[in-house]
Amino acid sequence: MSAKSKPLTPERSTRHLFGYRLRELRQRAGMSLEALARVVNSSSSQVQRIETAEGTIPPDLPAKFDIALGADGVFSLLYLIARHEVHPDKYRRMMELEARARTIGEYAGQVVPGLVQTEDYARALFWVSNPQATSAWIEEKVDARMGRQELLHADPAPYLSILLDEAVLRRPVGGPEVMRRQLAALLPLADSPNSVVQVIPNDHGEHPFLGGSLKLLEFADGPSAAYEEGFRTGTLVEEAESVGSLRRAFDLMRSYALSPTLSSAMIISAMEALPHEYQPRPGLGGVAQEQLQQRRRGQLHRDGPRVHHWRRARA
Repeated sequence: MSAKSKPLTPERSTRHLFGYRLRELRQRAGMSLEALARVVNSSSSQVQRIETAEGTIPPDLPAKFDIALGADGVFSLLYLIARHEVHPDKYRRMMELEARARTIGEYAGQVVPGLVQTEDYARALFWVSNPQATSAWIEEKVDARMGRQELLHADPAPYLSILLDEAVLRRPVGGPEVMRRQLAALLPLADSPNSVVQVIPNDHGEHPFLGGSLKLLEFADGPSAAYEEGFRTGTLVEEAESVGSLRRAFDLMRSYALSPTLSSAMIISAMEALPHEYQPRPGLGGVAQEQLQQRRRGQLHRDGPRVHHWRRARA
């Protein structure tokens, strides 16, 4: 089924109702997507995403839709509600947006972002967050996270800008060897044609993003979006003014960070500070301990971190 003929569900949310009414009035007026897009000075792909509730609604378009379709202010009123509406499938929606972003900016204050995690690092996080989980559930989650990293293989690949608090480097998630491999996987990303990694040192002190994380997504054919995350919560932000505010804060944070060269030096320093002997991790189940030990010995993880190999291949 094509996107143009996708069934609409106006009962789901105001965003969906907006799209439903837009398609209904456009078709009643005998206008194609391309024709309406020309009238409102937009692109047909953007109008199509608004109709199917798959894209954010730019603040200047509702009034233009009202005039173009003789809607008597209906779209302007619906927009006032839709712009404050939390997306019902925000995490799924975030992943869809992430998959088509041309630029991805990430700030992480506690753990390495999922897009550049190694399998072992991700596995340790899933185990500790759900100690009652089965091995099959854990591996399913790890596979899904690694699958997200496939977008880094795209041609062209998105540009990745990562800001890490120094605390991320100093917390040995999974144990010393797992953490050492994770830090090693970050080094090729620190200053490459498609990525940069910068560290905000602990001695900088407080900053606007303490206690959470942020992902900024920018696209070739539409407005930007952002995803803020805290402990067990996440908020998808698509309203232009709010995204712009987060973008300015992210840019300010970059001015606090070390250069890519000095950031690489700090990553290497954190690697060197890790002990070489294996130390059992408290809180991990027996199966997890054994898997991490096996991977430390190289029995299950012969190929190294996926992102590391990808970057090495592109170098």
